[in-house]
Amino acid sequence: MTAAGGDAAAGAAGAEGPAGAAGAEGPAGAAGAEGPAGAVGAEVEGAAGATPGRAVLVVVDMQPVFADPGSPWAAPRFAEALPVVRTLAEQAGADRTVFTRFVAPERPEGAWVAYYADWPFALQPEDAPAYAIVPELADLAAAASVVTATTFGKWGPDLAAHVGPGDTMLLAGVSTDCCVLSTALPAADAGVAVRVVAEACAGADDASHARALDAIRLYAPLADVVDATTAGAILATTTAPPA
Repeated sequence: MTAAGGDAAAGAAGAEGPAGAAGAEGPAGAAGAEGPAGAVGAEVEGAAGATPGRAVLVVVDMQPVFADPGSPWAAPRFAEALPVVRTLAEQAGADRTVFTRFVAPERPEGAWVAYYADWPFALQPEDAPAYAIVPELADLAAAASVVTATTFGKWGPDLAAHVGPGDTMLLAGVSTDCCVLSTALPAADAGVAVRVVAEACAGADDASHARALDAIRLYAPLADVVDATTAGAILATTTAPPA
């Protein structure tokens, strides 16, 4: 979405939510964005239960609404982040991967009323094709757990059920400056070691992607940014990364 259409956090101009997003980034920042911060009213599918000390991959909102070039919330560099996301998800396996989906509420409330007045196309049913997981990841999502929420940030009880107190949460997806950022910081506040995989994320534009990553680095060692190689090593050892 745009920050005004789906990705607001670090200032978006490009592919999703409230701050308005149009633009995106590549592996090190592909575009896209999503709903408000906090995973209120989220729904979860799949087996939960996290083992302390594991590395858990959370794939944020890799959906057609942010991937389709014809979508008002398209993330131009979505396609560049996609293969990196798939490689990490294959390495993590279904038991250590959680996919999230942004969906529109049936009846927007509060500030969301004005938001959806600006983005009426997004008021689609939860099961609309635009809100599915993209076909390139659908097989992996079908075997993993899926958390669905009407908010940008996905951290909340449903996602927390998959991430144990001693776990490391690797974050990938879109958009870096909205849904990824607004998922990372509440999780870090909750005491989870959060590592955002730069090449596996896409921002509303390159500048917004970079600003979001810089903001996350301010929270080290609770939250930090890693590259895909480091993320793979974390998954291989299933232990928390060094500070």
